[in-house]
Amino acid sequence: MIYYLVPPDGNPPSIAPSLQRKKRGVGTSKASVNGTTNGTTKAPYPYDTDAEPNNPTVIPRDVLGKFHFTFLIRHPRSSIPSFYRCTIPPLDEVTGFYDFMPSEAGYAELRRVFDYLLSEGQVGPKIAGQGESNGHVLSNGFSQEVEVCVIDADDLLDNPTGTVEAYCKSVGLDYDAKMLKWDTEEEQQQAKDAFEKWVMNSKELKPREHKKKAKGVKDEDSEWVEKYGEEGAKIIRETVEANMEDYEYLKQYAIKVE
Repeated sequence: MIYYLVPPDGNPPSIAPSLQRKKRGVGTSKASVNGTTNGTTKAPYPYDTDAEPNNPTVIPRDVLGKFHFTFLIRHPRSSIPSFYRCTIPPLDEVTGFYDFMPSEAGYAELRRVFDYLLSEGQVGPKIAGQGESNGHVLSNGFSQEVEVCVIDADDLLDNPTGTVEAYCKSVGLDYDAKMLKWDTEEEQQQAKDAFEKWVMNSKELKPREHKKKAKGVKDEDSEWVEKYGEEGAKIIRETVEANMEDYEYLKQYAIKVE
């Protein structure tokens, strides 16, 4: 979701007009909200507003500070083919996504926001599940109690109990084993309502029987060619490689459980 808080295509950031704080009676006659200024409609971005120093998003720093951020990451070798699959038949009719855009992978934007929050002291320096700061020194010397909380999807699927328990500890929730189950009729309906676009046949989150083993590049490419054709496989490979550095950077901060 952070992808949608950062200006597209590398555009310089500026605060969304609807989130700018203005003193009553000062500048209100020229206020611009959602791309409309004094009845004149213009493109919603770029905004005709000021930026905040180093803030890569359209959200003011004080608003960002009201959230307790959790960063969920997934290996590009898994996420990119899955994303691509959602943009082609038959799933495109379900998802409403009809074009695969490599720029929407979101890893670069996630890393930029992550680094900003870390440098501002809005998260860290302590890392959830690691018990230390990973050697990262805050530029302003500021520290809060909000831990850096990164969860890797593979870790969650391999050890859901340990990962969710560590997560709860980090964010101040009481862990309950029932969090990993939705097996009553009422809970099943809630799950289906929340994920109405997807088929929900599961009733609990339990460990994978076998940890996912990394395939070689040739095996991956062959599998993608078979599923998505030569051009699709080429786009997927290029997008995976383009996002690996940002994924591996974020991965070093992920919660570690035995």
